[in-house]
Amino acid sequence: MRAARPNRGCLVRALQDGTFPMTQTTDVTAGEAGDPSQRLFRRTAGTDPGQGFSALVRITRMTLGYPGRVAVALVSTLFAVAAQLSIPVLFGRAVDETLILAGDDAAGRASLVAIALTLFAVSVARGLFTMAQNYTAESVGHALAHDLRLAVYDKIQRLPFSFHDRTHSGDLITVGMLDLEGVRMYFSTALVRTVLLTLLIGIGAWMLITTDPLLGLLALSFVPFAAWRSSAMQLTLRRTWLVLQERLAILSRVMEENLAGIRVVRAFASSRHELGKFDAASAEALALSHDRVSIRVKNTSAMTLAFFAAMGLVLWVGGRQVAAGEITVGTLATFLTFMTILQMPVRQLGLMVNAYARASTCGARLFALLDMPVEVDDKPGARDLEVTEGTLRLDNVSFAYAGSDGRTAVTDVSLTARRGETIGIVGPPGSGKTTLMHLIPRYYDATSGSISIDGQDIRDVTLSSLRHAVAVVQQDSFLFTTTIENNIAYGDPYARDRRIRGVSESAQLHDYVLGLPRGYETVVGERGVSLSGGQRQRLSIARTLMLEPAVLIFDDSTAAIDAGTESRIRSALRGYAADRVTLIVAHRLNSLMHADRILFLEEGRVVEQGTHEELLALGGRYKALHDLQMRPEGDVLDEMEEAAT
Repeated sequence: MRAARPNRGCLVRALQDGTFPMTQTTDVTAGEAGDPSQRLFRRTAGTDPGQGFSALVRITRMTLGYPGRVAVALVSTLFAVAAQLSIPVLFGRAVDETLILAGDDAAGRASLVAIALTLFAVSVARGLFTMAQNYTAESVGHALAHDLRLAVYDKIQRLPFSFHDRTHSGDLITVGMLDLEGVRMYFSTALVRTVLLTLLIGIGAWMLITTDPLLGLLALSFVPFAAWRSSAMQLTLRRTWLVLQERLAILSRVMEENLAGIRVVRAFASSRHELGKFDAASAEALALSHDRVSIRVKNTSAMTLAFFAAMGLVLWVGGRQVAAGEITVGTLATFLTFMTILQMPVRQLGLMVNAYARASTCGARLFALLDMPVEVDDKPGARDLEVTEGTLRLDNVSFAYAGSDGRTAVTDVSLTARRGETIGIVGPPGSGKTTLMHLIPRYYDATSGSISIDGQDIRDVTLSSLRHAVAVVQQDSFLFTTTIENNIAYGDPYARDRRIRGVSESAQLHDYVLGLPRGYETVVGERGVSLSGGQRQRLSIARTLMLEPAVLIFDDSTAAIDAGTESRIRSALRGYAADRVTLIVAHRLNSLMHADRILFLEEGRVVEQGTHEELLALGGRYKALHDLQMRPEGDVLDEMEEAAT
């Protein structure tokens, strides 16, 4: 049966109303050069230092929204550093005491046992505090990622059609996954690691230099080189990762297109061609991956060589000092142990630098998406639409798509339709029929003019109430990978089975479903590929009828349905049409001959309107289209030739 849809969490609402610490905004405006949505999803976007720093500040403030876990992580880091710095000191003392008590077997054994137990206890404590630090730091990152993931998904749901028209879905997935991952890792790999390495290297260096300045400088001599090479390596890998990410995105798009169009590929026997495209994209990603491996191996080898060179110097100089009686063997062991402990954290300096760089670029793109203004949204104080008479009115409505250089897709269209009326919309391809229909539920906002229902401007009411009152049966009948029942009840998940079957009967789908092995529990394949085009359109009609809207729009939604089934659907929908305004966009005139009024659109303008009979009598464009569709092709061609002579 249908699963209940979860409510949005409080944190998601807080992320959008500003009560959560996300008050800084990224400067993205439509007036900047180029399309902001396109700039957003370039992999080089967000590299501006100001935007990157703002993103880091914003992420840091957001992590403070989990004060308990942040405090535990930082306190655990302090204790882990203290325990780690104690180990070389204890080990050096153990060596000295062993040498001093070597002649006294009983005392030596007791001393060694005590030191061994102390070292064991300190090591266990270090492990426990490190575990607590890693766990809580990762916990903060995952909690932040959870909230941001919901916020990104919610933002994508609210962005208008115009945004999705110009944005590839793969780019949105990349931002919502890869960029979000870069932000998630910021607290554990950047902030906490900064505290860890600052304390470990700073306090450790002070301890060594105050013990023996020359030996301390030699022990730390590899640190600057290793830090430099590690940082350079990670930044280089970061830059190549951005390029690799772009190449992997191309690879994903090639695969996505192939899988979506697998039937076309097989029908045209183009498998080898598609494999070649995929292999070329994959080879580019592989070549860059090899370069990345080479960069990592060369720099790691150089850092290892520097470490062992420094250790060799400490052994040589320290050995001479031990022989001269200037230091003890235990002191030399302390230096060597500290170098061994310090080797890995120093190499992690590069990871820390990379974490800052990655979080700044990923965060800038992520916040640019979250802060992007929603062009079609509820006005402050918007009220729910109240349908009384059910009258739809369009007054001099015009609309131009973004980037169309002022050329309008719809120009000065006026229309009044009352409850029970059926209005037909017809015209050549590109005449603005679908665009006009998309303005009524506010998929786009009209550039000029107004649209109202019962005298209420649709821009002054809530989108949820408007889209419950205005339902569109789309040209593209998208279906979810779930049961037929769930697809039909998508707009009302708690609808009774009787109502689901009722709308299925009206859409002429019920008999087909009963013939399936599992009936309404049959799972529809991805995007409905297991159904024919006509079956998908009928299911889409049934899904829309579930809403019982005040305005019902059929946007060429019966093009894949045979004439007989379409006629039966039309007859079944007459009862629905009596209680609402019905708008029908169609290319086949027999789909709208029964309409109370028909509008003929051309280049976005209404050039003819009237009933079917009135438009035929007018002898204009509608009649020409009618003759082309209804009369034998030979007769029409003869008349065209006569008119030409």
